Amino acid sequence: MTTARKNLVGAEQKAKELFKTVEGLELIVPGKTEKQLNDEVVKVAHEVYGIREFWHKKIVRAGINTMQPYNGDPPDVAIQDNDLVILDFGPVVNNWEADLARTYVVGYNPAMLKLRQDVEDAWQLANAWYATHDKLTGAEFYRYITNITTQYGYTFGGEIAGHIVGPYPHEQLGPGSLGLDIHPGNNQDMFAKDPLGNERHWILEIHFIDKANNIGAFFEQLLT
Repeated sequence: MTTARKNLVGAEQKAKELFKTVEGLELIVPGKTEKQLNDEVVKVAHEVYGIREFWHKKIVRAGINTMQPYNGDPPDVAIQDNDLVILDFGPVVNNWEADLARTYVVGYNPAMLKLRQDVEDAWQLANAWYATHDKLTGAEFYRYITNITTQYGYTFGGEIAGHIVGPYPHEQLGPGSLGLDIHPGNNQDMFAKDPLGNERHWILEIHFIDKANNIGAFFEQLLT
């Protein structure tokens, strides 16, 4: 494992610990608004883990807002008694980026529980498929992910299905370039190295939309 990979895995582990602490403190509860929960997660990150910076916008979404894409800006809603809640945070840990998203079910709604499990299972399936390659374009990987989304019976909710991470701030290409995203317009090889000859490290994000029930689920972390 390269030094860069170790740093990224360490940052992701810290993000996972943060989410576990949020669960353990039972912060995801009915009646609380998305903004209230967002503020509480940030407070725990700072006070417990010393995390002061996040490299992308902090996302907490509940109910119908779980159908929104990353770039959406829905009105703040409160968590209900039977609900889905998505956390998507990108903490900076020791100057390295993490990007972690998880879906939580409040209550015991069978459709919500199934959706949460399906999106995680699909992530693992896509991760395993990626691992069989040594050459793959972002467009090819995006098509694979949207195909398995259809096989699961859902709609894919994201404009992209992932992106690179690295030291903060991570490598950027020119304006409007899709070369560092898992996107239908990216015909670049995901295994290509950066201009300095370093390996790139990718985040895979899968967002399932259950249109019949007006809910979505999201699972995101480093490709392995």
